[in-house]
Amino acid sequence: MPIKLEDRKWGMGNYFTLWMGSVHNVPAYITIGGFFALGLSVGQVFWSIIIVAIILGAILSISGHSGTKYGIPSTMLLKTSFGTRGSIVPGVIRGVIAAIMWFGFQTYAGSLAVTILIGKLWPEYLKLGGDWNFFGLSLPGLISFLLFWAVNVMFVYGGMKILGKFTKILSPIIYIVFGGMAIWAINIAGGITPILQYVPKGIVGNELLVFLGCVSALLATWAAPAVSISDFTREAVSQKVQTVGQIAGILISYLLFAFASIAVIIGSEIAFGTPIWNVLDVVEKFDSKFAIAVSVLTICLTTLSVNIAGNIVPAGYQLASLFPKKLTFKKGAFIAAVVGIIIMPWKLMEDSTSIFVFLGVIGGLLSPVLGIMLSHYFFVAKKHIDMNGLYGSSNTYRYQNGFNMQAIITLIIAGVISLIGQFVPVFKPLYDMSFFTGTIIAFILYSLIAKKPTSNPAEDEIS
Repeated sequence: MPIKLEDRKWGMGNYFTLWMGSVHNVPAYITIGGFFALGLSVGQVFWSIIIVAIILGAILSISGHSGTKYGIPSTMLLKTSFGTRGSIVPGVIRGVIAAIMWFGFQTYAGSLAVTILIGKLWPEYLKLGGDWNFFGLSLPGLISFLLFWAVNVMFVYGGMKILGKFTKILSPIIYIVFGGMAIWAINIAGGITPILQYVPKGIVGNELLVFLGCVSALLATWAAPAVSISDFTREAVSQKVQTVGQIAGILISYLLFAFASIAVIIGSEIAFGTPIWNVLDVVEKFDSKFAIAVSVLTICLTTLSVNIAGNIVPAGYQLASLFPKKLTFKKGAFIAAVVGIIIMPWKLMEDSTSIFVFLGVIGGLLSPVLGIMLSHYFFVAKKHIDMNGLYGSSNTYRYQNGFNMQAIITLIIAGVISLIGQFVPVFKPLYDMSFFTGTIIAFILYSLIAKKPTSNPAEDEIS
């Protein structure tokens, strides 16, 4: 149900800090490592991050407009553009496919931290199993993955309140830990000057396309939150609060992220002769066991909180909604967690560029949903939602037997165009920029073919 204005509690501070933990995570640092592996310079990486921050701040605040105006969650917002039954299609893409993929990836990232921690406390752990491996994953790696996987599942089954208390403490610790890493990297590199004077190996191919592809890849890490941002903005006391809060929070967080990620990756290359594109490998080189323990636990708990709230919980609810007679939320979450193992997410972190395949797919799947939602709300419906048609007896959003076929057709066409480059080389530039490709094509195509649903203006906004 919609949240009435008088019941909303979130102020500017809530939105300013909302995404701090999400900016500083293992996949984001690995993505920046991939930028350098592709040949980008320090300046190009810095500006790619700042451009992402500006675009992202705008997208999150604009996408969140409907949540603040009407107080509705993303699941209900999807019904306005895809239909009462058709909304299950983007719901599955966001809540099952993308969520399970991200869950597996984040779980593996967290398991690497577990391996480092146990290895420092018990060095023999790293030698268990010798050369044995499970589809490329060593025995210690497999044990750590299953341990961290089990902790995720345990929190879903009863530890969410404890996790919520942890996340409130974690935000400032994140900056202490990652800021400490940056200072450490600058120190071992001999100061900030060598880092700024770093000479890259050079970009192979069209420089502009590679740069835009990097911007698209980093934006793709936010494709899921961008689609479901109204779940948060429906708590806002005003549009100004969520808009200014999100934009300012994203910009400042990414400024700090740019400083830390560049310092860590380039500083380590200067000091050790090879770039450390996985931030967890930086932690492993610390001399102090206390520093290692604090850093690893911070990364584990941050990954855990983001993973549960952003991935496994949406997946559990979506699977339960698909099979309400057979699955509860907990059963759905467990099934999603098992699938998160089957997809072998460790394959996505085999080198510094393999993550781009993952991000390309995520961007290609979710960006058309975002484009359709934005087009429908701002261009087709003119920011008007028939609340009686959404919650009452009116059939405003039933469309054709519950499906808005214009939205479904647009989703298919934009999705195919975004992803076809993975299989047909001539279209690879479109795939490399899948977030832009999917969003722009879906927005334009839907705006051209969509029909405004018939609604009752008297039932517009909630009071």
